[in-house]
Amino acid sequence: MDGMSRAAREELDRLGRSLRAQMVVLITDLTVRVHLRRLDLDEPKVADARDPSRYHCSAVYQGDRPAGVTAAGTADRAGSLLRAAGWAVAVSQEDDDGMLWTVVLAHRDGSTIRVLASEDTRAVAFRGQTPALVLCPPQPAGQLEPEPEPEREPGPERRPETVTPGYVLCYECDGDGRCPGCGGRGWVLRTPGRSEGRRRCGECGTTRVCPICRGAGRLAISRLSTYQRGYYPDLEQD
Repeated sequence: MDGMSRAAREELDRLGRSLRAQMVVLITDLTVRVHLRRLDLDEPKVADARDPSRYHCSAVYQGDRPAGVTAAGTADRAGSLLRAAGWAVAVSQEDDDGMLWTVVLAHRDGSTIRVLASEDTRAVAFRGQTPALVLCPPQPAGQLEPEPEPEREPGPERRPETVTPGYVLCYECDGDGRCPGCGGRGWVLRTPGRSEGRRRCGECGTTRVCPICRGAGRLAISRLSTYQRGYYPDLEQD
């Protein structure tokens, strides 16, 4: 990389560390049985296939709110913590197949954090993403840009008979690795059945990979939370 790209990588690393630190504060305060080793900040990835010079980092985590604490209380507390740290916060409601989620969306320095809680489950989801920065020099004038990845429907990349021992297929994407919300496209239609009016996928934030397994298609059994083990009734309970 040239000097400008090195400086951009250092800035992206700084933003990533700041993002993770804020997510640690939220996770520690809002959930029980915290396992911060599961909060891995991804290496920089291309933010948009149409512009391969821009990279960002992302992190996801899912935990359980304490017994007796409501989803509304969790969302209020998350908003208070984020506002106190200088984040701009908005709260909304999202319906996902009949399950109503309270979504706390925060922005600061181009980074975003989403905290999702529902009265229908004790699970609390955390999703963070840095802004996209240019890390690679732009292509010379006249050079053709790479074709965007063809749109395709999900197809299992891992199967029960081939998954590595000690792992299980991801319950969110069934081993596919791509985001189930958008089919790995990074966008969804604003109006179902129409080809215009696209919007960013609210599940993966255009990363196109499953937000639970981060594209791996599998989850380590030893790292499953109590909540996640509920998706695998055949596993022996600790």
